[in-house]
Amino acid sequence: MDSAHRYSKNLWSSNNNRHNSPFNMRAFAIFVPRFHSRFMHRTPLLIAALALALHVPARAQHTTTTDGRVIDVNGLNALRVALPFLSIAPDTRAGGLGDIGGASEPDANSQHWNVAKYPFIKDKQYGVSLTYTPWLKNLDNSIGLYYLAGYYRFDDLQAISASMRYFTMGEIIFTNAQGQAMKQFTPHEFALDVGYSRRFSDYISGGLAFRYIRSDLTGGYTNDQSSNSAGQTYAADMGMYFQRPISLGSIPQAEYALGVSITNLGAKLSYSDDRRKEFIPTNLRIGNRLSLNLDEYNSVALNIDLNKLLVPTPGIYNNRGDTLLAGYNDDVSAPMGVIQSFYDAPGGFKEELKEIMLSMGAEYWYSKQFAVRAGYHYQHSDKGPNKYFTVGAGLRYNVFVIDFSYLIPTIGNNSPLANTVRFSLGLDFESAKTKKSKRGLK
Repeated sequence: MDSAHRYSKNLWSSNNNRHNSPFNMRAFAIFVPRFHSRFMHRTPLLIAALALALHVPARAQHTTTTDGRVIDVNGLNALRVALPFLSIAPDTRAGGLGDIGGASEPDANSQHWNVAKYPFIKDKQYGVSLTYTPWLKNLDNSIGLYYLAGYYRFDDLQAISASMRYFTMGEIIFTNAQGQAMKQFTPHEFALDVGYSRRFSDYISGGLAFRYIRSDLTGGYTNDQSSNSAGQTYAADMGMYFQRPISLGSIPQAEYALGVSITNLGAKLSYSDDRRKEFIPTNLRIGNRLSLNLDEYNSVALNIDLNKLLVPTPGIYNNRGDTLLAGYNDDVSAPMGVIQSFYDAPGGFKEELKEIMLSMGAEYWYSKQFAVRAGYHYQHSDKGPNKYFTVGAGLRYNVFVIDFSYLIPTIGNNSPLANTVRFSLGLDFESAKTKKSKRGLK
Protein backbone atom coordinates (compact mmCIF):
# COMPACT_ATOMS: atom_id res chain seq x y z
CA MET A 1 0.00 0.00 0.00
CA ASP A 2 1.45 3.41 -0.98
CA SER A 3 2.05 5.95 1.77
CA ALA A 4 -0.58 8.39 0.56
CA HIS A 5 -3.29 5.75 0.65
CA ARG A 6 -2.10 4.49 4.03
CA TYR A 7 -2.34 8.02 5.44
CA SER A 8 -5.81 8.59 4.06
CA LYS A 9 -7.00 5.23 5.36
CA ASN A 10 -5.68 5.92 8.86
CA LEU A 11 -7.14 9.40 8.87
CA TRP A 12 -10.56 8.14 7.82
CA SER A 13 -10.43 5.36 10.37
CA SER A 14 -9.68 7.89 13.12
CA ASN A 15 -12.61 10.00 11.97
CA ASN A 16 -14.97 7.15 12.81
CA ASN A 17 -13.89 7.39 16.47
CA ARG A 18 -16.53 9.68 17.86
CA HIS A 19 -14.57 11.47 20.57
CA ASN A 20 -10.81 11.00 20.00
CA SER A 21 -10.11 11.78 16.34
CA PRO A 22 -7.20 14.16 15.56
CA PHE A 23 -9.61 16.32 13.55
CA ASN A 24 -13.35 16.59 13.83
CA MET A 25 -14.13 16.04 10.14
CA ARG A 26 -17.85 16.49 10.73
CA ALA A 27 -17.20 20.17 11.30
CA PHE A 28 -16.55 20.44 7.59
CA ALA A 29 -19.58 18.48 6.44
CA ILE A 30 -20.89 21.52 4.62
CA PHE A 31 -17.80 21.42 2.43
CA VAL A 32 -16.89 17.77 1.99
CA PRO A 33 -19.26 14.79 1.84
CA ARG A 34 -18.64 12.00 4.33
CA PHE A 35 -18.22 8.48 2.98
CA HIS A 36 -18.81 5.46 5.18
CA SER A 37 -16.16 3.06 3.91
CA ARG A 38 -12.58 2.76 5.12
CA PHE A 39 -11.00 1.93 1.79
CA MET A 40 -11.32 4.74 -0.67
CA HIS A 41 -8.59 6.24 -2.76
CA ARG A 42 -9.31 9.94 -3.10
CA THR A 43 -11.93 11.53 -0.89
CA PRO A 44 -10.14 11.07 2.49
CA LEU A 45 -7.20 12.98 1.03
CA LEU A 46 -9.54 15.86 0.20
CA ILE A 47 -10.79 15.88 3.78
CA ALA A 48 -7.24 15.74 5.10
CA ALA A 49 -6.22 18.67 2.93
CA LEU A 50 -9.22 20.65 4.15
CA ALA A 51 -8.54 19.96 7.83
CA LEU A 52 -4.85 20.76 7.55
CA ALA A 53 -5.56 23.95 5.60
CA LEU A 54 -7.96 25.25 8.22
CA HIS A 55 -5.93 24.17 11.28
CA VAL A 56 -9.03 23.55 13.39
CA PRO A 57 -8.91 21.47 16.61
CA ALA A 58 -10.95 18.30 16.93
CA ARG A 59 -13.50 19.22 19.56
CA ALA A 60 -14.34 21.72 22.26
CA GLN A 61 -11.59 22.34 24.80
CA HIS A 62 -12.67 22.55 28.43
CA THR A 63 -11.37 23.41 31.88
CA THR A 64 -12.35 21.27 34.85
CA THR A 65 -12.11 21.55 38.62
CA THR A 66 -10.35 18.99 40.77
CA ASP A 67 -13.62 17.09 41.22
CA GLY A 68 -14.12 16.82 37.45
CA ARG A 69 -16.74 19.54 36.94
CA VAL A 70 -16.50 21.45 33.65
CA ILE A 71 -16.26 25.20 34.32
CA ASP A 72 -15.26 26.55 30.89
CA VAL A 73 -15.86 25.42 27.32
CA ASN A 74 -14.14 26.80 24.22
CA GLY A 75 -12.86 25.71 20.84
CA LEU A 76 -14.53 23.99 17.93
CA ASN A 77 -17.72 22.09 18.74
CA ALA A 78 -19.43 21.92 15.37
CA LEU A 79 -22.90 20.49 14.88
CA ARG A 80 -23.02 17.09 13.20
CA VAL A 81 -25.37 16.44 10.30
CA ALA A 82 -25.73 14.13 7.35
CA LEU A 83 -26.81 15.39 3.90
CA PRO A 84 -24.86 18.67 4.09
CA PHE A 85 -25.71 19.36 0.44
CA LEU A 86 -29.19 20.42 1.64
CA SER A 87 -27.59 23.43 3.35
CA ILE A 88 -25.73 24.73 0.31
CA ALA A 89 -27.38 27.83 -1.15
CA PRO A 90 -28.66 26.39 -4.43
CA ASP A 91 -29.48 29.53 -6.42
CA THR A 92 -27.36 32.35 -7.77
CA ARG A 93 -29.37 35.36 -6.63
CA ALA A 94 -29.24 34.29 -2.97
CA GLY A 95 -25.60 33.28 -3.46
CA GLY A 96 -24.77 36.88 -4.40
CA LEU A 97 -26.57 38.20 -1.30
CA GLY A 98 -24.63 36.28 1.36
CA ASP A 99 -27.01 33.29 1.27
CA ILE A 100 -30.18 35.13 2.31
CA GLY A 101 -33.70 34.12 1.34
CA GLY A 102 -36.10 34.06 4.27
CA ALA A 103 -37.81 37.31 3.23
CA SER A 104 -36.07 38.32 0.01
CA GLU A 105 -38.24 39.30 -2.94
CA PRO A 106 -40.11 36.13 -4.02
CA ASP A 107 -38.84 34.35 -7.13
CA ALA A 108 -38.76 30.88 -8.69
CA ASN A 109 -36.12 29.68 -6.19
CA SER A 110 -38.15 30.47 -3.05
CA GLN A 111 -38.72 26.74 -2.50
CA HIS A 112 -35.36 26.34 -0.75
CA TRP A 113 -35.66 29.39 1.48
CA ASN A 114 -39.33 29.90 2.34
CA VAL A 115 -42.07 28.17 0.38
CA ALA A 116 -44.65 30.66 1.69
CA LYS A 117 -43.32 33.47 -0.54
CA TYR A 118 -44.73 32.22 -3.85
CA PRO A 119 -48.22 33.82 -3.67
CA PHE A 120 -46.56 37.25 -3.44
CA ILE A 121 -44.71 36.97 -6.76
CA LYS A 122 -45.75 40.07 -8.69
CA ASP A 123 -47.33 39.93 -12.17
CA LYS A 124 -46.02 36.43 -13.03
CA GLN A 125 -48.12 33.29 -13.35
CA TYR A 126 -45.43 30.64 -13.63
CA GLY A 127 -41.67 30.36 -13.86
CA VAL A 128 -38.69 28.04 -13.72
CA SER A 129 -35.01 28.41 -12.83
CA LEU A 130 -31.94 26.23 -13.38
CA THR A 131 -28.71 26.77 -11.42
CA TYR A 132 -25.29 25.14 -11.61
CA THR A 133 -22.73 25.55 -8.83
CA PRO A 134 -19.19 24.11 -9.24
CA TRP A 135 -18.38 23.22 -5.63
CA LEU A 136 -14.95 23.04 -3.93
CA LYS A 137 -13.08 23.97 -7.09
CA ASN A 138 -9.84 24.35 -5.12
CA LEU A 139 -10.00 20.69 -4.13
CA ASP A 140 -11.66 19.00 -7.08
CA ASN A 141 -13.24 20.28 -10.27
CA SER A 142 -15.71 17.39 -10.64
CA ILE A 143 -17.92 18.26 -7.63
CA GLY A 144 -21.06 20.24 -8.43
CA LEU A 145 -24.63 21.05 -7.44
CA TYR A 146 -27.51 21.25 -9.95
CA TYR A 147 -30.78 22.87 -8.89
CA LEU A 148 -34.07 23.08 -10.80
CA ALA A 149 -37.04 24.93 -9.29
CA GLY A 150 -40.39 26.15 -10.56
CA TYR A 151 -43.83 27.38 -9.56
CA TYR A 152 -47.34 27.92 -10.88
CA ARG A 153 -49.77 30.48 -9.42
CA PHE A 154 -53.41 29.46 -9.82
CA ASP A 155 -54.52 32.98 -8.91
CA ASP A 156 -53.51 35.82 -6.61
CA LEU A 157 -54.01 33.63 -3.54
CA GLN A 158 -52.35 30.26 -4.06
CA ALA A 159 -49.46 28.53 -5.80
CA ILE A 160 -47.84 25.13 -6.20
CA SER A 161 -44.10 24.68 -6.50
CA ALA A 162 -41.45 22.00 -6.90
CA SER A 163 -37.69 21.64 -6.99
CA MET A 164 -35.00 19.06 -7.53
CA ARG A 165 -31.35 19.24 -6.53
CA TYR A 166 -28.61 16.85 -7.56
CA PHE A 167 -25.16 16.83 -5.94
CA THR A 168 -22.34 14.91 -7.62
CA MET A 169 -19.07 14.32 -5.79
CA GLY A 170 -16.76 13.24 -8.56
CA GLU A 171 -15.31 9.80 -9.02
CA ILE A 172 -13.75 7.59 -6.34
CA ILE A 173 -12.00 4.23 -6.43
CA PHE A 174 -12.66 1.66 -3.71
CA THR A 175 -9.67 -0.49 -2.78
CA ASN A 176 -9.11 -3.47 -0.55
CA ALA A 177 -6.67 -3.70 2.36
CA GLN A 178 -3.82 -4.38 -0.06
CA GLY A 179 -4.54 -1.24 -2.08
CA GLN A 180 -5.98 -3.08 -5.08
CA ALA A 181 -8.74 -1.27 -6.97
CA MET A 182 -12.07 -3.03 -6.42
CA LYS A 183 -14.72 -0.62 -7.73
CA GLN A 184 -15.11 2.77 -9.35
CA PHE A 185 -18.13 4.88 -8.44
CA THR A 186 -19.48 8.43 -8.58
CA PRO A 187 -21.14 9.27 -5.23
CA HIS A 188 -24.23 11.42 -5.55
CA GLU A 189 -27.19 12.74 -3.59
CA PHE A 190 -30.50 14.19 -4.68
CA ALA A 191 -33.68 15.66 -3.23
CA LEU A 192 -37.09 16.06 -4.82
CA ASP A 193 -39.85 18.17 -3.25
CA VAL A 194 -43.27 19.68 -3.92
CA GLY A 195 -44.95 22.55 -2.11
CA TYR A 196 -48.21 24.42 -1.71
CA SER A 197 -48.58 28.01 -0.51
CA ARG A 198 -51.54 30.33 0.07
CA ARG A 199 -52.21 33.92 1.01
CA PHE A 200 -54.40 34.33 4.10
CA SER A 201 -54.75 38.10 3.74
CA ASP A 202 -53.32 41.01 1.79
CA TYR A 203 -50.13 40.78 3.86
CA ILE A 204 -49.65 37.20 5.16
CA SER A 205 -49.12 33.82 3.53
CA GLY A 206 -48.13 30.32 4.60
CA GLY A 207 -46.76 27.24 2.88
CA LEU A 208 -45.80 23.59 3.23
CA ALA A 209 -43.41 21.42 1.24
CA PHE A 210 -42.61 17.70 1.36
CA ARG A 211 -39.25 16.26 0.33
CA TYR A 212 -37.76 12.89 -0.58
CA ILE A 213 -33.99 12.60 -0.14
CA ARG A 214 -31.60 9.88 -1.31
CA SER A 215 -27.86 9.69 -0.70
CA ASP A 216 -25.69 7.05 -2.38
CA LEU A 217 -22.07 7.44 -1.27
CA THR A 218 -20.71 3.94 -1.99
CA GLY A 219 -22.87 2.35 -4.69
CA GLY A 220 -23.50 -0.57 -2.34
CA TYR A 221 -19.80 -1.42 -2.04
CA THR A 222 -19.17 -4.04 0.66
CA ASN A 223 -15.98 -5.52 2.09
CA ASP A 224 -15.08 -7.61 5.12
CA GLN A 225 -15.13 -4.60 7.43
CA SER A 226 -18.08 -2.58 6.26
CA SER A 227 -21.44 -2.92 4.55
CA ASN A 228 -23.09 0.11 3.05
CA SER A 229 -26.23 1.00 1.17
CA ALA A 230 -27.88 4.18 -0.07
CA GLY A 231 -29.51 6.24 2.66
CA GLN A 232 -32.95 7.71 2.15
CA THR A 233 -35.36 9.73 4.23
CA TYR A 234 -38.27 12.17 4.07
CA ALA A 235 -38.59 15.73 5.31
CA ALA A 236 -40.98 18.67 5.36
CA ASP A 237 -40.70 22.46 5.20
CA MET A 238 -43.09 24.99 6.66
CA GLY A 239 -43.04 28.74 6.34
CA MET A 240 -44.85 32.00 7.04
CA TYR A 241 -44.35 35.25 5.14
CA PHE A 242 -45.44 38.82 5.83
CA GLN A 243 -45.13 41.66 3.30
CA ARG A 244 -46.58 45.16 3.55
CA PRO A 245 -46.04 48.63 2.03
CA ILE A 246 -44.75 51.19 4.52
CA SER A 247 -44.19 54.95 4.54
CA LEU A 248 -40.66 56.31 4.85
CA GLY A 249 -40.68 60.07 4.51
CA SER A 250 -39.69 61.31 1.07
CA ILE A 251 -39.17 57.85 -0.43
CA PRO A 252 -41.99 57.28 -2.97
CA GLN A 253 -42.51 53.60 -2.21
CA ALA A 254 -41.18 51.29 0.49
CA GLU A 255 -41.95 47.77 1.59
CA TYR A 256 -41.11 45.65 4.64
CA ALA A 257 -41.10 41.84 4.65
CA LEU A 258 -40.62 39.23 7.38
CA GLY A 259 -40.24 35.52 6.76
CA VAL A 260 -39.94 32.55 9.13
CA SER A 261 -39.31 29.02 7.92
CA ILE A 262 -38.31 25.63 9.26
CA THR A 263 -36.78 23.41 6.58
CA ASN A 264 -35.72 19.75 6.40
CA LEU A 265 -37.81 18.72 9.37
CA GLY A 266 -37.63 14.94 9.11
CA ALA A 267 -36.34 11.54 10.13
CA LYS A 268 -32.71 10.71 10.82
CA LEU A 269 -30.59 8.97 8.19
CA SER A 270 -28.38 5.89 8.21
CA TYR A 271 -26.33 4.14 5.54
CA SER A 272 -26.40 0.80 7.34
CA ASP A 273 -28.66 -0.99 9.83
CA ASP A 274 -25.82 -1.42 12.32
CA ARG A 275 -24.70 2.21 12.39
CA ARG A 276 -25.82 5.18 14.44
CA LYS A 277 -28.41 7.30 12.60
CA GLU A 278 -27.45 10.87 11.80
CA PHE A 279 -29.54 14.04 11.96
CA ILE A 280 -30.37 15.82 8.75
CA PRO A 281 -29.85 19.64 8.65
CA THR A 282 -33.16 20.86 10.05
CA ASN A 283 -32.91 24.64 9.98
CA LEU A 284 -34.75 27.61 11.47
CA ARG A 285 -34.53 30.76 9.35
CA ILE A 286 -35.80 34.26 10.21
CA GLY A 287 -35.49 36.79 7.41
CA ASN A 288 -36.10 40.54 7.14
CA ARG A 289 -36.22 42.78 4.08
CA LEU A 290 -36.61 46.51 3.49
CA SER A 291 -37.22 47.50 -0.14
CA LEU A 292 -36.96 51.12 -1.28
CA ASN A 293 -38.17 52.33 -4.67
CA LEU A 294 -36.11 55.53 -4.90
CA ASP A 295 -37.64 56.67 -8.18
CA GLU A 296 -39.01 55.29 -11.42
CA TYR A 297 -35.74 53.58 -12.33
CA ASN A 298 -33.78 52.90 -9.13
CA SER A 299 -34.62 50.54 -6.27
CA VAL A 300 -32.68 49.01 -3.37
CA ALA A 301 -33.42 46.05 -1.10
CA LEU A 302 -31.64 45.38 2.22
CA ASN A 303 -31.84 41.86 3.68
CA ILE A 304 -30.83 40.21 6.96
CA ASP A 305 -31.28 36.50 7.76
CA LEU A 306 -30.64 34.63 11.01
CA ASN A 307 -30.23 30.84 10.87
CA LYS A 308 -29.90 28.10 13.44
CA LEU A 309 -29.57 24.37 12.87
CA LEU A 310 -32.15 22.53 14.97
CA VAL A 311 -29.92 19.57 15.80
CA PRO A 312 -28.31 18.64 19.12
CA THR A 313 -24.94 20.07 20.11
CA PRO A 314 -22.32 17.36 20.80
CA GLY A 315 -21.59 16.95 24.50
CA ILE A 316 -18.13 16.95 26.04
CA TYR A 317 -16.81 13.52 27.00
CA ASN A 318 -13.75 12.33 28.86
CA ASN A 319 -10.70 11.10 26.95
CA ARG A 320 -12.09 7.54 26.84
CA GLY A 321 -15.35 8.78 25.38
CA ASP A 322 -17.48 6.90 27.93
CA THR A 323 -18.41 9.66 30.42
CA LEU A 324 -20.38 12.79 29.60
CA LEU A 325 -18.76 15.78 31.31
CA ALA A 326 -20.90 18.64 30.00
CA GLY A 327 -23.91 19.11 27.77
CA TYR A 328 -26.44 16.45 26.82
CA ASN A 329 -26.44 13.10 25.10
CA ASP A 330 -27.00 13.82 21.40
CA ASP A 331 -28.15 10.30 20.49
CA VAL A 332 -31.85 11.17 20.66
CA SER A 333 -34.86 11.03 18.34
CA ALA A 334 -35.36 13.64 15.60
CA PRO A 335 -38.24 15.47 17.40
CA MET A 336 -36.30 15.51 20.66
CA GLY A 337 -33.24 16.75 18.78
CA VAL A 338 -35.17 19.81 17.58
CA ILE A 339 -36.35 20.63 21.10
CA GLN A 340 -32.97 19.91 22.69
CA SER A 341 -31.14 22.10 20.16
CA PHE A 342 -32.30 25.23 22.00
CA TYR A 343 -30.67 24.44 25.36
CA ASP A 344 -28.15 21.59 25.13
CA ALA A 345 -24.87 23.37 24.30
CA PRO A 346 -22.11 22.43 26.81
CA GLY A 347 -21.15 26.10 27.05
CA GLY A 348 -24.67 27.17 27.96
CA PHE A 349 -26.54 30.12 26.48
CA LYS A 350 -23.30 31.73 25.31
CA GLU A 351 -22.56 28.73 23.11
CA GLU A 352 -26.16 28.57 21.87
CA LEU A 353 -25.74 32.12 20.55
CA LYS A 354 -22.62 31.00 18.67
CA GLU A 355 -24.77 28.55 16.70
CA ILE A 356 -26.75 31.40 15.09
CA MET A 357 -25.47 32.24 11.61
CA LEU A 358 -25.90 35.73 10.16
CA SER A 359 -26.39 36.63 6.50
CA MET A 360 -26.65 40.16 5.14
CA GLY A 361 -27.21 41.28 1.57
CA ALA A 362 -28.01 44.35 -0.51
CA GLU A 363 -29.50 44.37 -4.00
CA TYR A 364 -29.72 47.32 -6.40
CA TRP A 365 -31.96 47.26 -9.49
CA TYR A 366 -31.92 49.68 -12.37
CA SER A 367 -35.20 49.85 -14.29
CA LYS A 368 -36.02 46.34 -12.99
CA GLN A 369 -33.68 44.98 -15.66
CA PHE A 370 -30.13 45.06 -14.30
CA ALA A 371 -29.10 44.15 -10.74
CA VAL A 372 -25.92 44.40 -8.68
CA ARG A 373 -25.64 42.44 -5.42
CA ALA A 374 -23.30 42.10 -2.44
CA GLY A 375 -23.50 40.14 0.80
CA TYR A 376 -21.74 38.67 3.79
CA HIS A 377 -22.22 35.37 5.63
CA TYR A 378 -20.95 34.84 9.17
CA GLN A 379 -20.57 31.70 11.27
CA HIS A 380 -18.77 31.69 14.61
CA SER A 381 -15.36 30.02 14.34
CA ASP A 382 -16.26 27.60 17.15
CA LYS A 383 -19.05 26.21 14.95
CA GLY A 384 -17.38 26.12 11.54
CA PRO A 385 -15.31 28.03 8.98
CA ASN A 386 -18.17 29.66 7.01
CA LYS A 387 -17.20 33.32 6.74
CA TYR A 388 -17.29 34.91 3.32
CA PHE A 389 -18.28 37.88 1.20
CA THR A 390 -20.33 37.49 -1.95
CA VAL A 391 -20.96 39.58 -5.05
CA GLY A 392 -23.34 39.05 -7.93
CA ALA A 393 -25.20 40.49 -10.88
CA GLY A 394 -28.48 39.83 -12.65
CA LEU A 395 -30.19 40.63 -15.93
CA ARG A 396 -33.87 40.47 -16.86
CA TYR A 397 -34.87 40.62 -20.50
CA ASN A 398 -38.36 39.77 -21.63
CA VAL A 399 -39.08 36.35 -20.03
CA PHE A 400 -35.41 35.56 -19.38
CA VAL A 401 -33.57 35.97 -16.08
CA ILE A 402 -29.77 35.47 -15.96
CA ASP A 403 -27.80 35.60 -12.69
CA PHE A 404 -24.14 35.26 -11.69
CA SER A 405 -22.48 35.23 -8.25
CA TYR A 406 -18.99 34.85 -6.82
CA LEU A 407 -17.88 33.88 -3.29
CA ILE A 408 -14.88 35.47 -1.53
CA PRO A 409 -13.77 33.62 1.67
CA THR A 410 -12.37 35.77 4.45
CA ILE A 411 -9.42 33.38 4.88
CA GLY A 412 -8.31 33.91 1.29
CA ASN A 413 -7.51 31.48 -1.49
CA ASN A 414 -6.54 28.73 0.98
CA SER A 415 -10.23 28.14 1.60
CA PRO A 416 -11.83 25.20 -0.24
CA LEU A 417 -14.67 27.60 -1.11
CA ALA A 418 -12.41 30.06 -2.93
CA ASN A 419 -13.41 30.74 -6.55
CA THR A 420 -16.93 29.39 -6.03
CA VAL A 421 -19.21 30.70 -8.79
CA ARG A 422 -22.88 30.15 -9.54
CA PHE A 423 -24.83 30.51 -12.76
CA SER A 424 -28.62 30.63 -13.12
CA LEU A 425 -30.97 30.81 -16.07
CA GLY A 426 -34.64 31.48 -15.38
CA LEU A 427 -37.89 31.95 -17.27
CA ASP A 428 -40.83 33.94 -15.88
CA PHE A 429 -44.15 34.18 -17.72
CA GLU A 430 -46.87 36.72 -17.13
CA SER A 431 -50.50 35.77 -16.78
CA ALA A 432 -52.94 36.64 -19.57
CA LYS A 433 -54.58 39.16 -17.22
CA THR A 434 -51.28 41.01 -16.70
CA LYS A 435 -50.55 41.07 -20.43
CA LYS A 436 -53.96 42.58 -21.19
CA SER A 437 -53.49 45.16 -18.44
CA LYS A 438 -50.17 46.29 -19.91
CA ARG A 439 -51.76 46.61 -23.34
CA GLY A 440 -54.62 48.66 -21.93
CA LEU A 441 -57.22 45.97 -22.70
CA LYS A 442 -60.13 44.95 -20.50
